[in-house]
Amino acid sequence: MLKKIAIFSTVGLVIWACASVPVTGRKQLSLVSNSEILPVVRQQYDSVVRTGPLSKNQEQSEMIKRVGGRIQKAVEKYMADKGLSSQLSGFAWEFNLIEDSKTVNAWCMPGGKVAFYTGIMPICKDETGVAVVMGHEVAHAIANHGRERMSQQMVAQTGLGAFSMVMGQNPGLGKSLVMQAVGMGTNLGMLKFSREHESEADHMGLIFMTMAGYDPTMAPAFWERMASMSGGGSTPEFLSTHPSHGTRISDLKGWIPEALTYRPK
Repeated sequence: MLKKIAIFSTVGLVIWACASVPVTGRKQLSLVSNSEILPVVRQQYDSVVRTGPLSKNQEQSEMIKRVGGRIQKAVEKYMADKGLSSQLSGFAWEFNLIEDSKTVNAWCMPGGKVAFYTGIMPICKDETGVAVVMGHEVAHAIANHGRERMSQQMVAQTGLGAFSMVMGQNPGLGKSLVMQAVGMGTNLGMLKFSREHESEADHMGLIFMTMAGYDPTMAPAFWERMASMSGGGSTPEFLSTHPSHGTRISDLKGWIPEALTYRPK
């Protein structure tokens, strides 16, 4: 009897702790609040930026900030139009370019903390290419993919205990959960989001870049360049667990008509 009660209680809590992803409306597990995650995230981001080193290429650095600012405004408008501005509470946007020509990567932590590595800039090629990547990475934060993954980890590792309880009883475990969920680890490796998360970020990112005034029809070309770069060799870190090139490009082309309806008037 007690076992049945525990099962029903767990199921009930999981149902209660569901949130909806903007744009797609997908339901996701949400056992942790952004107000609990963001302070730890800021510490980790500041640590990365301090140790960088940040790129000395002023033109590229300014491009990252410029594109980031435009995507930020697009996201804020979208959320305001949908009555979801409260979901951006605590966001402190930041856009930086880190000097590392060997790392083909970019990421966005919860709270709008974005970092590009110089290794991805040749593939971005131009400002529109940067917007493709920026939209995708910011979408991960807007969709709360990190929070969702952390909630899943809490269920798997600690049951359904509250995050505050986890931090109180085992701060090391709590911090580790946050670092894994937002993509930070000992090697600064990005969180291996599921293919569902990656496709969702592609979809949302396409809309955000369009709202920011960039041409969504150019998004497939970026991924074609990425596919060409990877060739038949090992998969770049940026593409880990991502959909196949063909699937991703096909999906993006399918979402373009929808994205075009978001073009600034």
